[in-house]
Amino acid sequence: MIGNKYGNFSKDGREFIITDPRTPRPWFNYMWNDNYAGLISHTGGGFSFLDTPRDNRLTRMRYNCLPWDRPGRYVIVKDADTNKYWSLSWAPTPDRDYKKYECHHGQGYTKIITEINGIRGEITYFVPSDTNAEIWRVNLKNLTNKKRNLEIYSFTELLMGNALNDLINQPNDKHFTEIVFDKKKKALVATRRYWVLNKKVSVAQPNIDWKYKLYFTQTLPITGFDGSLDNFIGRWRSESNPESIETGKMKNTQITAGDPIAALQSKLSLDGKAEKDFAVIMAVAPKEVEEPYEFLNWKSLTNVKVIDEKIKTLNAKWDSYLSNVKVDTPKNKFNLMLNVWNQYQSAVTFDMARNSGYYHGGLLFGTGMRDQFQDIIGTVMAEPDRVRVRLLNALRFQFKDGSTLHNFFKLTDWGERTNHSDTPLWIPFGLIEYLNETADFSILDETVKFYDEGEGTVYEHLKKALDFAISATTERGIPKIMNGDWNDTLDHVGPLGKGETVWGGFFLAYVLRKTFELLEFKKDDETLNRWKTAYDNLGKVINEVAWDGEWYIRAFRDNGEPLGTHAHKQGKIFINAQTWAVISGLAPKDRADKCLASVKKYLAKPNGIQICWPSYTEVEDNVGLISRCVPGKKENGAIFNHASSWFVLASIINGDAEFAFEIYRRMMPLNSSKRIDRYEVEPYVYAEYVTSPDHPTEGQASHSWLTGSAVWMFRIALDYILGFKTSLKGVSIEPNIPSKWKEFKAERKFRGKTLKLTVKNPKGKNSGITKIYINGNEAESTFIDPEKFEGEILEITAIL
Repeated sequence: MIGNKYGNFSKDGREFIITDPRTPRPWFNYMWNDNYAGLISHTGGGFSFLDTPRDNRLTRMRYNCLPWDRPGRYVIVKDADTNKYWSLSWAPTPDRDYKKYECHHGQGYTKIITEINGIRGEITYFVPSDTNAEIWRVNLKNLTNKKRNLEIYSFTELLMGNALNDLINQPNDKHFTEIVFDKKKKALVATRRYWVLNKKVSVAQPNIDWKYKLYFTQTLPITGFDGSLDNFIGRWRSESNPESIETGKMKNTQITAGDPIAALQSKLSLDGKAEKDFAVIMAVAPKEVEEPYEFLNWKSLTNVKVIDEKIKTLNAKWDSYLSNVKVDTPKNKFNLMLNVWNQYQSAVTFDMARNSGYYHGGLLFGTGMRDQFQDIIGTVMAEPDRVRVRLLNALRFQFKDGSTLHNFFKLTDWGERTNHSDTPLWIPFGLIEYLNETADFSILDETVKFYDEGEGTVYEHLKKALDFAISATTERGIPKIMNGDWNDTLDHVGPLGKGETVWGGFFLAYVLRKTFELLEFKKDDETLNRWKTAYDNLGKVINEVAWDGEWYIRAFRDNGEPLGTHAHKQGKIFINAQTWAVISGLAPKDRADKCLASVKKYLAKPNGIQICWPSYTEVEDNVGLISRCVPGKKENGAIFNHASSWFVLASIINGDAEFAFEIYRRMMPLNSSKRIDRYEVEPYVYAEYVTSPDHPTEGQASHSWLTGSAVWMFRIALDYILGFKTSLKGVSIEPNIPSKWKEFKAERKFRGKTLKLTVKNPKGKNSGITKIYINGNEAESTFIDPEKFEGEILEITAIL
């Protein structure tokens, strides 16, 4: 079994099963559909929201809370004969003597199993695909031979509206809440009369009605309720010891102001060895709906048998999603990540961006343009239609001159124009990746409005983004860094408009070259020639001014001083300037070898590649926030997984597949989390960074789940290690594997076909196919145009 002291993966890899709830940090999962979403921790914590976690938060999560991870979604069981009570999710009653605890985090659901006081509880949290609701499906079993008289309390603390406003203005914001009990439907109905939908923090009062009602019920007969947090919990108490549970008396409070809670009581008798199924449901409907219960399909939504069918539907969805890639290599951890958890995390990042998370908080970022166009590479093969819609939506936040907002918020369509130099370039990156997967050239003819004025086809949006980036260069032709590039903490390098980003020059060149095949397809010779010239000029000037002898300089400041040079005592070398020199194709082979060797010498660490070295220990105001970060963490010298993944790609491109896979192996969370009490965060998904040896907490990770590392590690493995390299015309089979692999099998779906690849490596090579067979026939080329083959399956055998 693959795992650690706190839990392990199931045999099929589809679940991570936590067996000790006292994990070093809360370990989370996600449950969501197109509109309704929630974070769910291994103890029932997290928060829920509709469409956006800042402006339409449904339930509360207290930041920096002690105890951790409060409040949550709780079902508490009380023995009416002994007055003992306990939670089915361990929290908020962790001091009880649980005989068994298991949390099963799966795709789109979390199931928690407990045994205590002769009662076995199983609670499964999930969001159905067809309704804006979440369901807590419960099974209680009497493990004893005697009859048990139980009281069931289900509750969650509500927010309903703007989470940032709730955080900073709660005393005033709670004057607008309203909760009543619908006696006919046996449900609490909650809403608010005021909705702060400001585009940013402001004292302005928008005077908007919250447009929804929230419905909370359970399928057992209701014997009591409360809508008042204060009345249910009681004075000087917490979720762990609510007064109403201790006394067994609900106050049946309906509120028109105050802190809201949805709390229900039911009573249940279980004969010896008997069991009972029931469910708790929280659903949301627009106020404008005349028949909300019909709108929510209430009868089926509150039917346990129908609920079980919804769980089956959810599982079938993920069976289908994960069927797009199947891997069988000599490395079990590699297989586990690619077959399940890397794909799953990529799906989460696609929908949650860098916004809806335990570490990101859901209050600040919205959806980043950089993230939106980047994250599609992890999802496009499984859900191309959703990706298409998402691309068209995000293009609305581009200006007519080709520049873009840096981020945007749903509901308000507002965002910030921060002048990050790289942001517009992710538009052509994402569009080309979509075309490489789908060959859906019709998207280029779609018309999308610009954020300021006018409209243009998607193809025009793409061209404007690159032309803007080409124009936003200094006199010698290197991109201006402005307020930062991919590394947001280099924010004081070029605020005067004179500073230059060498990495940005490499990235611009990479994106330019990425478009050449499309320009040829479109017969856009004028643009092709112009952009090829721009590409060549970038290579010439960067190699003239940015080579430091053993590696490439990272940037030039407004005053012309270089950043990332051997002459400095801190921040001598930055990883991105070296990796993208190779990825872009601008570095001559001798310099590619030298700069990657320097990375290996100075930046390679036990958990991956350090983002820069040495970390900054003194503030340099004309560099930026990076020098104020603590050394060894975040952008100041951490193992920043996103950047580290690009080293794997660069090494493969430069011909060193062996060391590339070694770094890939170190980075996988199943390996970097070996010291789990130091690592702390979830071991089943990538974290943003792992602390480097430049800090005493070396090996500690943070900001898990929502990181671009997920999609890049997935696609680098699929495209470059296993060798499915897509393009507009088809796919090339070009594996780059460790020499010890004698054989591997992999399959992926591509344009209506299933490509089943077997690679045999009798001579212990890293790459270089000598023979390839397609459906038993030897082929002349490793390139495959799937449209030229009949049938849905292509059997491919390649020999290195």
